[in-house]
Amino acid sequence: MDFSFSEEQEELRTIVRSFLAAHSAETDVRRISEGGEGYDPPVWRRMAGELGLQGLAVPEEYGGAGFGYAELGIVFEEMGRALLCAPYFASVALAAEALLRTDDELAAKDLLPGICAGTTVATLALTEEGGRWTEDEVRLAASHVGGGWALSGVKTYVPDGHLADLLLVVARGEDGVSLFAVEATAPGLTRTRLPTLDQTREQARLEFVSTPARLVGRAGTAWPVVERTLATAGILLAAEQVGGAAATLATAVEYAKVRVQYGRPIGSFQGVKHLCADLLTELESARSAAYGGLWALESGDEREIRVAAALAQVYCSEVFSRVAAGSVQVHGAIGFTWEHPAHLYFKRAKSAEALLGSPAHHRELLAAALGL
Repeated sequence: MDFSFSEEQEELRTIVRSFLAAHSAETDVRRISEGGEGYDPPVWRRMAGELGLQGLAVPEEYGGAGFGYAELGIVFEEMGRALLCAPYFASVALAAEALLRTDDELAAKDLLPGICAGTTVATLALTEEGGRWTEDEVRLAASHVGGGWALSGVKTYVPDGHLADLLLVVARGEDGVSLFAVEATAPGLTRTRLPTLDQTREQARLEFVSTPARLVGRAGTAWPVVERTLATAGILLAAEQVGGAAATLATAVEYAKVRVQYGRPIGSFQGVKHLCADLLTELESARSAAYGGLWALESGDEREIRVAAALAQVYCSEVFSRVAAGSVQVHGAIGFTWEHPAHLYFKRAKSAEALLGSPAHHRELLAAALGL
């Protein structure tokens, strides 16, 4: 299978990389992550208005550009390379994808245009106190109240949950697991920003007390939608992890060329050369896994998507962590300092490794998809 990108797709990469170089440099990443804002609203609006990134893979009838997952994967890879601080993963890979997977045409027409335009920050609230992305862990209660619905319970580790204008909440009612849309200003909703290892990606705890909600799709039919959303998000996260790993490895290699020890660049020492070569081999294998996932999404084959998503998350999560740790090792003492960016990539790697479930969780999903 040919995983190469077209000339137009590579031009998209060039444009996105140039934009991020101007707006997600290390100084920007530090300013936003240390300031507690979570993202830069003017940059977010420019991403939507000038580049159309929030709606890149959303059909035109919902306000998007109508491109495919391959183009979206390129964007995620470049955002991972630049450690972009923005609710892009939450809004695009989780919320927008969930809305596209439902059979609720009215909800898609009502909610997707705001996400595409950059006026709505959205997220998917699934995990609870156990932190597992599985159906049996969904305990937040959904009940009929008058002619509508109300939610009661707790969601936690919600990506950008305290920033989002729109929350897509997975809850359990009499009919089973359903998906609900909740506005950030809804009564009975309390949002608390959580302290996280990775300051470049925010998470929140959400408490619902008889909070009014809008049912999205049919009651009791949401779990297949959630599973497919998580598979798509896992592949896009893998592309982001590849971008982050590539950036931190490139930094380590450049440092090995200029850092002189015992009168020679450290890159000439066998131990450093072998380490960098091994990390490059792993990175290229991870890139193949992520790109294979993107092509699976393009094919639309559901079994292939499940297999590719689990495989990409198992491999790319572990490779990003190993490459980030190896970069710190190559940099030596300076790599452990707060002033050096190596720790930013290491923290993103460890956070992303658990974001959609641990590698062990995805190995279980892979085994199930393969019928093992």
